[in-house]
Amino acid sequence: MDSTLILAFIAAFTLGVNKGGIKGINILSVTLLVLAFGAKNSTGIMVPLLISGDILAVIYFKKYTKWKYLVNFLPWMFVGVLIATYVGKDIPETTFKNLMAVIILVSVVFMWISEKSNKKVLPSNRWFSGSIGFAAGFTTMIGNLAGPFANLFFLATRMPKNEILGTSAWVFFLVNNFKVPFHVFYWGTITWDTLKTNLTLLPFVIIGFMVGIKLVSYFSEKFFRQFLLIVTAIGAILIFLK
Repeated sequence: MDSTLILAFIAAFTLGVNKGGIKGINILSVTLLVLAFGAKNSTGIMVPLLISGDILAVIYFKKYTKWKYLVNFLPWMFVGVLIATYVGKDIPETTFKNLMAVIILVSVVFMWISEKSNKKVLPSNRWFSGSIGFAAGFTTMIGNLAGPFANLFFLATRMPKNEILGTSAWVFFLVNNFKVPFHVFYWGTITWDTLKTNLTLLPFVIIGFMVGIKLVSYFSEKFFRQFLLIVTAIGAILIFLK
């Protein structure tokens, strides 16, 4: 089987696992799709896959959604998406690829610091919500890498796990749909050809989602996150070298 397809299948499966509840692993899916399709093209392939996973997550976790947190966070994500759409349109492929790799590495460091910090909850205020929301929106448009920033916001809300999963499902469902017209009409990264690729990868997203639901209850989060940080850092370095 073609190595590109193998990477894409693993990426789609991993994305499904992420949407099933193993937060943070989506960085690995992004890395694999970049290696398979290139930096900018991979963003267009990723978005419909994300939306399909979002639909599954919204349906499964819908009863846990806390709508008040969407009002604080989501508008700033939309602003970040708009700025990133303009900034990212004419960035050369090499620069775009390196920018994504830098974002991934910074995200890894960010997640590692959060893991090592003794503080379980970060301050929750308008400045925090606005800055983290903007960063999440900007990075989700540039490279579908909003996860670490969004996780920080939801950590600050002090919500339990299921409520975080239910609320974040709606946040990403709405923002990923918001991104679609920009990918179609402005960047040109979502086309009929990329949608055909999405149909091929969709079953792996569904399988991954079901596996993610199981893993979130059986796996040690601490061990999983340590493993994730290592493989993600390796993936970012591979993007630099590709």
